Amino acid sequence: MSLYSFGLEPLSCHAWNKDRTQIALSPNNNDVVIYEKKGKEWLKIHELTEHSGRITGIDWAPESNRIVTCASDRNAYVWTLRDRQWKPTLVLVRINRAATCVKWSPQENKFALGSGARLISICYFEKENDWWLSKHIKKDIRSTVLSLDWHPNNILLAAGSADLHCRSVLVQGDYSGPYGLGAKMPFGEVLLEHKDCGGWVHGVSFSPSGDQLVWVSHNSSISVADAAKSKEWTSLLNTTLCICFQSSKKIIGHDCCPYKYSYQGPGTLAFKKKLDVPKQNKQSTKSAMQHFKNLDKKAIEEDSSELGTLHQNSITQLCVLSKAGDKVSSYSSVGLDGVMVIWDLPVRHSPHPHFST
Repeated sequence: MSLYSFGLEPLSCHAWNKDRTQIALSPNNNDVVIYEKKGKEWLKIHELTEHSGRITGIDWAPESNRIVTCASDRNAYVWTLRDRQWKPTLVLVRINRAATCVKWSPQENKFALGSGARLISICYFEKENDWWLSKHIKKDIRSTVLSLDWHPNNILLAAGSADLHCRSVLVQGDYSGPYGLGAKMPFGEVLLEHKDCGGWVHGVSFSPSGDQLVWVSHNSSISVADAAKSKEWTSLLNTTLCICFQSSKKIIGHDCCPYKYSYQGPGTLAFKKKLDVPKQNKQSTKSAMQHFKNLDKKAIEEDSSELGTLHQNSITQLCVLSKAGDKVSSYSSVGLDGVMVIWDLPVRHSPHPHFST
């Protein structure tokens, strides 16, 4: 585990470039700052300042090296590196409420954007007019879209929203698979819908194979729908706010520290352990006078509010850092404490070395 501090401001979201030598962060304002790793230090090399509202989402396409950002100003920009400068292109998203999340598709030919306008914008580049356009998915969405994730096939999209629903929708017409009913269906068709998830759906994630879909809700529940098992779903109550798959049978969630879950099939979702090693409480040698002063002033015996975890406040986002085959070998987290932590996970029989951090 490695911990890096980027100041006192909360970190709301982040994204990595392809070789993991650069990271784009938002310090909970309308700017995106890009840092580069130099030895053990992170040096600021770029600042993206086109937005006028707080940044709510960042995603960095590894192959095309394009960054997409969205914000509460109801805009999205696609950033391209030209002559060592990041140039923004405005996306015509056509929304009247704040954008909340954004995600590139696996093939990087489009991206999805969620918003408070009760719709999902599927954005794509039109070469003839040299601009980014969008199509809207509105069917049955009754509140703000809070989370998005693409299926590995580049066709399906999972969405969690504040109407207590988790949905899997079709973005491209030609599809046949475990979530669908036929080979030809209209754009925006809902293939899987789980109603009354117990609260706002803060996070959604497909497994590496795409057969499982996991989501977490505001009532601290984590649920898995298994398309390979007739879309059966399993739920478990725990204190998880965001989620991602480590492998098809291992899931990572978090609140102030990461949690590990196992999933072997319907009815087998289980909490395994916390991945953060608790800090040992150091008993300070205080005088009797100092001890009674603390009791008199604050009605406590010890003057300490430090948490026993690396993050001293809630984690806001998890991001995959490196993979060994189809398994995640390391990931990063940012939080309200202004800290970024890199977590290494043990992976057996890794066919490829993971990125250095």
